Amino acid sequence: MTDENRQSALASRPLCTVEFEVGGGLIGIGASPFGDQRLGYITGGRFFGPRIKGIVLPGGGNWSRSGRLGEAASVGTFDARAVWQTDDGALIYLSYTGRSLIPDDVRTAFADPAAPDVDPARYYLRIAPVFETASPRYDWLNGLLAVGVGERTDFGVRHVIHEIL
Repeated sequence: MTDENRQSALASRPLCTVEFEVGGGLIGIGASPFGDQRLGYITGGRFFGPRIKGIVLPGGGNWSRSGRLGEAASVGTFDARAVWQTDDGALIYLSYTGRSLIPDDVRTAFADPAAPDVDPARYYLRIAPVFETASPRYDWLNGLLAVGVGERTDFGVRHVIHEIL
């Protein structure tokens, strides 16, 4: 590997898993000229990893837009915000954008409460979270960029988040 390749190689390490609970279902705002807008309220949850763990406070949300990508799939964007509280009481503000690609048959299964869980390998759900905190113990989060791989769950969504080194 050349020096140039070493400098441009993307490396990561596990940061945490977060489980967002989304209560009350999704609020469909409707299709505007900018896409089909929906809102999901974050009612709680938890996060856990080797260096950080705690709860997701109620009150955040995910404003998502969706549209079509080709003839057989929906594509979406995210604009989400939440506040986490670590087990030792520190508050961390999280915001993320992201993308989803959901084939039509998977979307149909998501809409059917009687349908079995869909294998996350059948759809694409990725986020790019950033963090803000005033806590000296967790100030390392302020300079960190992360990516997450998500999956839909019966309580909301779960993201496995990796710190980009």
